[in-house]
Amino acid sequence: MNSGTERSSYDAEADVNGTEGTGRRISAQVVCTAIRDDIVGGFYPPGSRLTEELLAQRYGVSRVPVREALRTLESEGFVRTRRHAGASVAEPTEQEAADLLEIRGLLEPLGAARAAQRRGESHLKVLRGLVRLGQERAVQGQLSDLPALGGWFHETLAQASGSPTLAALLTQLRHKIAWVYADDGTARAAQAWEEHAAIVDAVARGDAERARRLAALHVERATAVRTLKHSVHAGRRRA
Repeated sequence: MNSGTERSSYDAEADVNGTEGTGRRISAQVVCTAIRDDIVGGFYPPGSRLTEELLAQRYGVSRVPVREALRTLESEGFVRTRRHAGASVAEPTEQEAADLLEIRGLLEPLGAARAAQRRGESHLKVLRGLVRLGQERAVQGQLSDLPALGGWFHETLAQASGSPTLAALLTQLRHKIAWVYADDGTARAAQAWEEHAAIVDAVARGDAERARRLAALHVERATAVRTLKHSVHAGRRRA
């Protein structure tokens, strides 16, 4: 979500669920997702203050779910709360930013290996469909569709690992990497989806070691084209 977008992801979900204007209590989880999306999308830059009152107004909710959402986001590392200063968007240090990519390099190959051992036919069907769509979009130059397809691909691969804990960690990690790093991967879009296809082939064959190797190579190549979005903030050290 960009800063010019007036409606948040909460609005869309509220419309779908019929909650807007009905007086039904919006869950903290929905509010948390909306605030996280706005942080990742840059609507709230690193260091910006997050007041319960303004957040409640933006998402059309009371302060209660906002307060709960901020606590969750603080535990995830997106928000920082200081005594007497309130909540603000966290400012990752250079080391913290580097750690995100290193952790991805460890966890994503593990997830691919586990997927090769535990995936179901439904996982394979979705993964193959996403690879087909991704390859088509890359060839046709429809690059704006690829980030969403890539996110869906990696989420499905993580779910195929059969480990809810690992899948949750990988999902949170992807959000934080998207928040901290810009991905200049358009030049290698076709190659990235060829890599995805190779990973799915290894998963389908049940070859855990090959899936692990291919996922590690994919992460390494993806890391090479990432740049920090907020270099000034990323270089600061916490007081």
